Amino acid sequence: MESLTKTNDTANPRRQLILYCSLAGFISAWAISGLLVIVDVISGTPAGTFFAVIGASLGFSDPASAQYVGFALHIVTGMAAGNIFGQISLFWSKIAPYNSIEGVVKGMVVGIALWTVLFVPLATFAIQPRLDSFVYSAPNQYIYNIAGHFQGLYAVVIGGSLVFHLIYGALIGFISGRMTEIGVFVKTNKIMQ
Repeated sequence: MESLTKTNDTANPRRQLILYCSLAGFISAWAISGLLVIVDVISGTPAGTFFAVIGASLGFSDPASAQYVGFALHIVTGMAAGNIFGQISLFWSKIAPYNSIEGVVKGMVVGIALWTVLFVPLATFAIQPRLDSFVYSAPNQYIYNIAGHFQGLYAVVIGGSLVFHLIYGALIGFISGRMTEIGVFVKTNKIMQ
């Protein structure tokens, strides 16, 4: 007896790219979040400072709220970036992560694009000016300390974030490429003969 596998037409792996890339973006954002906490520990800042900066820049002055809001936005942004990667992959096959090896390179292109289009403008025109204003009038001591810690580190933050976006890109490309290779979530019908 031979077992044949027939793939449903609706289960075309190309159509699954949006799901693969979204899930890979979610996982990659979590991984980068862990690395960011490690950087906080190594630099001597409280764990979650990166996320608190995001939350404080949006007006959340409570340390816990600022961290949770910043963390949630970071994860959602990573997943949304993955979703956009998947959507673009459907229409521009040269960027599609069809396997894990090519996915790493293509994902790094996505990481650089995300850094260029989203992070640098936000850091330059929203977050850094807000941190600079906190040096003179912070709502509490916690935010004042964060603002003081990041004063004069703009170039380091921008350069370091490029490295993190490259890591994010490599992860999202590898994970989505691997899911495409093995056909995760693709329904198959087994036909016994």
